[in-house]
Amino acid sequence: MQHAPPPIRVGEAHDGTLTYLVEDPPGALPPVHSRDLAAAWERAREAARAADWGVARLFRFRQTDGTFMDLALADADARCWAGAVDVINGIGTRYGLSLCLRLLALVDLLARAPWAAALCRLGRGGADLDPALLRAAATAQLTNEAGFDETALRVRVAMPGRLPQPGAFA
Repeated sequence: MQHAPPPIRVGEAHDGTLTYLVEDPPGALPPVHSRDLAAAWERAREAARAADWGVARLFRFRQTDGTFMDLALADADARCWAGAVDVINGIGTRYGLSLCLRLLALVDLLARAPWAAALCRLGRGGADLDPALLRAAATAQLTNEAGFDETALRVRVAMPGRLPQPGAFA
């Protein structure tokens, strides 16, 4: 019989900062549905347009060696995106937290990796992501630093038998 992972404990400071104590490293969080990641992307865009910056959030993850990895979301954009995910999925759950970290990791990847940015189409209504990139980001294992292994993610994007071409959307 498999036991359920320990719950995420959430506390709130007097200034509204939320702290999440997670008994597992980010790499142990579950995959998510790509439709949920797409919905989080859209909700985050709406929150940014509305200047809904949210509260600061602190995460403390227990690593497999017993040490801790801390992650602070104090930047206005990251607070906004995390707040958007919290509204639609609740980041006090393993699934919701996984969704939040994947959204943040995807935004980071798009900002620094030209191959990934080529899979994002910018238009008047915002940015649309290639479905293969969304699927890969939804299912790839997170690193224990709460990001993506860029090489592994790039391979996952190409796995369905197609090599992504810049600007090509399925």
